[in-house]
Amino acid sequence: MTSSLGPLPVVDEPARPFVKWVGGKTQLLPELRKRVPKIFGRYYEPFAGGAALFFDLASSSCGHWPKEKGLTWADLNDANPWITTAYKAVRSQPENVIDVLRAMQDRYREDGNAYYYDIRANMDVDASLAQKAAVFIFLNKTNYNGLWRVNRAGGYNVPHGKRKTPPVICDEDNIRRVSRVLQHVSITTGDFELAVKGAARGDFVYFDSPYVPVSASSDFTAYTKEPFGPAEQTRLRDCALSLKTRGVRVMLSNADVPFVRELYRQDYGFKIERVEARRNVNSKGDRRGKVAEVIIT
Repeated sequence: MTSSLGPLPVVDEPARPFVKWVGGKTQLLPELRKRVPKIFGRYYEPFAGGAALFFDLASSSCGHWPKEKGLTWADLNDANPWITTAYKAVRSQPENVIDVLRAMQDRYREDGNAYYYDIRANMDVDASLAQKAAVFIFLNKTNYNGLWRVNRAGGYNVPHGKRKTPPVICDEDNIRRVSRVLQHVSITTGDFELAVKGAARGDFVYFDSPYVPVSASSDFTAYTKEPFGPAEQTRLRDCALSLKTRGVRVMLSNADVPFVRELYRQDYGFKIERVEARRNVNSKGDRRGKVAEVIIT
């Protein structure tokens, strides 16, 4: 049974993404909203990242998401275990995350650059859930442009970001708001196909996968040590087709390049619409700014 989407019991103001994600959809939300189904059941976001669309939908007034205790109405998944760990920690231990982040924020304002590289060099996979979440959030807030990049060994290697004013590392109020929203959310780590295996007729899936690079210089971000190349893009297309045949509503974002337009051509049953988005991360400064993207339904 499907239900329409609606406002959640979030006080003061809506929850918003607690990390800045390269390729995040905050500034593209007006275009995405136009294409969200008015009525649907469970919501799936298999490449969660900062989950901007999820948080926007969770605070919208376009219907009603059930709020009964213990009821799950959304699934967030990501292949990056650091970000899913952060979601799980914020959901279950928001005050512990806040305590660790507050201490890190104080230390960062004393030692800045040196403290950043000390944290980066000592990312402990055996730390507590709250500590790992705090490290992830700290690095995201203090690194270069919110970038998350790893080498082939899986090592995080983003440099410290230089800012005119100290960043807000511990946004206590928003972390608490996010925690309340996430009580109704399943959080998993893994492949996108597994993440949508349970999607049924009337559900809605939004795929915001790593984009097909528009040039060699733009392909410099590796979110996980496994690449997301042409074979994975084709597998994603096939997954979207399979979902559509099962009656699942599907929306995807990607770069406006010939390979993507060929993958999702009209005779497969897809609709491609071109939109413009502002992107601020590129290895060459003169290539930052508005870029062409597509929204596929």
